[in-house]
Amino acid sequence: MYFKDRREAGRLLALRLLDWADRHDVGVVVLGIPRGGVIVAAEIAARLHASLDVFLTHKLGAPGNPELAIGAVAGDGALLLDEQLVRDLGIPHSYIERERDAQLRSMQARAERYRQGRPPIDVQGRCVILCDDGIATGATALAALQALRKQQPARVILAVPVGPPKSLEALAPACDEVVVLATPEPFYAVGRFYLRFEQVTDEQVISALTPGGSDNSTTTV
Repeated sequence: MYFKDRREAGRLLALRLLDWADRHDVGVVVLGIPRGGVIVAAEIAARLHASLDVFLTHKLGAPGNPELAIGAVAGDGALLLDEQLVRDLGIPHSYIERERDAQLRSMQARAERYRQGRPPIDVQGRCVILCDDGIATGATALAALQALRKQQPARVILAVPVGPPKSLEALAPACDEVVVLATPEPFYAVGRFYLRFEQVTDEQVISALTPGGSDNSTTTV
């Protein structure tokens, strides 16, 4: 299955989530993991008439190889580590602490920029739909789900267009429901399942999150 772009993926996911449309009785909040997940989340929120916000989490890269994820950190500082990989690479605790602190500072600055002065939405007692544009290892999504649980939502749904079966199975216990459109094997990479998968900018995220705004730069993607 291929998606034209992130917006189409969000629209297709929204069709699977229509039971949560106009649910003012429970209060539905759609959260996007930046950057691409926010574009997906914005489409879902618009079609469900739900609140939209951003939820920041970031992978921790290995020393000298930032693309190799050794874990992830959530916006509340909670760490999720691949303990076996950390041991195999001999990564010291001091490095992990420095990386966590650096990513936290970066995430806090990005959250302030993305929200443009708006406070984060309180999710306690509400139904939360957490979105990304795809799942690979699932480390960042798991860190986000664990952090979300601490905020005591009534229900947490993970909604993603695509991901490998093994990763999604591992994420299932951390949420109440997983909604996914495609679980291909072999998987390789999220971008392989999009016809257009260019880098999303901070400006696009801000536009998508702004009430009445839109992600204009992706409308023709």
